[in-house]
Amino acid sequence: MNTKTFDTPALMGEAAGNHAALKIESAISEYGEANIILATGASQFHTLKTLVGYGIIDWSKVTVFHLDEYLGIDEHHPASFRLYLKQRFLEHVGSVREFHFIDGTAENPRDECKRLNDLVAPLEIQVALVGIGENGHLAFNDPPADFEVEDPYIIADLDKKCRLQQVGEGWFDGLEDVPTQAISMTVKQIMKSKSIICSVPDERKARAVKDCVLGEISNMHPASILQNHGDCTIYLDKESAKLL
Repeated sequence: MNTKTFDTPALMGEAAGNHAALKIESAISEYGEANIILATGASQFHTLKTLVGYGIIDWSKVTVFHLDEYLGIDEHHPASFRLYLKQRFLEHVGSVREFHFIDGTAENPRDECKRLNDLVAPLEIQVALVGIGENGHLAFNDPPADFEVEDPYIIADLDKKCRLQQVGEGWFDGLEDVPTQAISMTVKQIMKSKSIICSVPDERKARAVKDCVLGEISNMHPASILQNHGDCTIYLDKESAKLL
């Protein structure tokens, strides 16, 4: 794990987005295609803005997997991560080879997990964009996270701190509006990615950053598992890095 710190979230995201773009280009050059994972939320604003503005990537050779999605939220809800990715990514790059969205309104969420598992399991993921939650979560794997589950996607229970973060970021009006479950990519599946690029801005993430970067690897600080990855870079701004 490497950490890089920048003065502002914009500079942080620019560096992370450029890093991701170069990794995707490299994968296309080596394999003729690239498989990537995209995260959402406030931490990804500047990273995705830079990535979609890169201008050189042949997106028709890129397959995209969606990191997580709330259960019970349709794609028109302002907090929907499908809506987020359509507005902040897909509308800017045009068509990609394939985009595997998570359907949070699927009649049977377990069947939706199986559909996604069958799609991602045979593939090598070259680049994963992720963040770290205020509770240290990685995707929606809240503490105590399961580091051993083999399924690529699971139904995850969201803890109160995670749900309050969504309110604090303005995605929901109140805690009672935030779903209590989501479909999430698992820790083990994320860790299979060849390169992981993690964007973590803001002072409210500083404690989690310290716990996950400097603390022992623990499922009570799920993103601490990134310490074990051979090609993971965590991009911070000066506020999120202030306790390091």
